[in-house]
Amino acid sequence: MGGLVDAALGFPAVIFTFALLVVLAYWVLVLVGGAALDMLDGDADVDVSPDDSGILKSLGLEGVPLTILLSLFVLAAWFASIVGVVVLESLGTGGLLGGLALLVILVGAALIGLVVARVGAAPLRRIFHHAAAPSRSDFVGKLCVVRTSTVAPDFGQAEITSKDGSTAVIQVRQTAEHAAGGELRSGSTALIYDYDIDGEFFWVCPVDPSLGHYT
Repeated sequence: MGGLVDAALGFPAVIFTFALLVVLAYWVLVLVGGAALDMLDGDADVDVSPDDSGILKSLGLEGVPLTILLSLFVLAAWFASIVGVVVLESLGTGGLLGGLALLVILVGAALIGLVVARVGAAPLRRIFHHAAAPSRSDFVGKLCVVRTSTVAPDFGQAEITSKDGSTAVIQVRQTAEHAAGGELRSGSTALIYDYDIDGEFFWVCPVDPSLGHYT
């Protein structure tokens, strides 16, 4: 045990030892509720941005929170450096050759940490992938099916189907000109052509789905 402690506190493992202590302290704070789990917030800065431009993307580490990547890197690099130092001491290598070997261990441990983080990022990327939530503007230009008896300038609901197959009931309105014709009734197909931000409803007009244009 004493040899392991000496290896952990000696160069180059001591670099990763202090980093590991910081990582452990962070996760302890997370577990006791003293730190915010930023990775669970899709808008948080710690969460990797959708484009993941820069170093993370070039290293194949995009799509995973930085805190988890650093934890994997530090843990793997720390373990690799400990093993390297123990093996080096067992060989009895010292002097200039031993110093060069320690530098090789430092670089090798960092590379191993990077590889482990990259391998670990692959399955985690699917877990932390956040699909962009559909916005209301995405519905403009889509067809919907009226679910109320009629659609008036101040009343109406319709059902719209998203790309993933899910459905949603939305508030719809039509102009007085279209409403006078009484063309939109329950089961009718309508085209969404605008969204009213203040009223939080969609403007629709009758459409013939077989022809694909306004009526």
